Amino acid sequence: MKRGSLEVLLIAAKGLDNSDFLCNMDPYVVITCRTQEQKSSVASGMGSEPEWNENFVFNLSAGVSELSIKIMDSDAGSADDFVGEAKIPLEALFEERSIPPTSYNVVKDEEFCGEIRVGLTFTPEEVDDRSIEEEN
Repeated sequence: MKRGSLEVLLIAAKGLDNSDFLCNMDPYVVITCRTQEQKSSVASGMGSEPEWNENFVFNLSAGVSELSIKIMDSDAGSADDFVGEAKIPLEALFEERSIPPTSYNVVKDEEFCGEIRVGLTFTPEEVDDRSIEEEN
């Protein structure tokens, strides 16, 4: 199985359903890779067209096959609203090593509710002792 590091470039989303009725929502993203979870900053007041341009790094171990990206709306004084989710299979990334920024469908209750743009880079872990010595 693949081991190494996964770099996620979270760029932006568009066409999201605005869950706030009186004003623009304040979206943020929760990225989950198996048991690891990282949060983006809150795109305050950006509504259904948020931009983040943030990088996240995950350590991959055996058995990781997909990346989950959940979009949430930050609400002061009440529970945050679930906006939608994108699941990104990682098999192609392991072969290509890099996937340029690509738009993935965001889904809620099995219905399309926008797109999220993400770039991915996979750096495999070196297991050959000779190649590690050559680098030093």
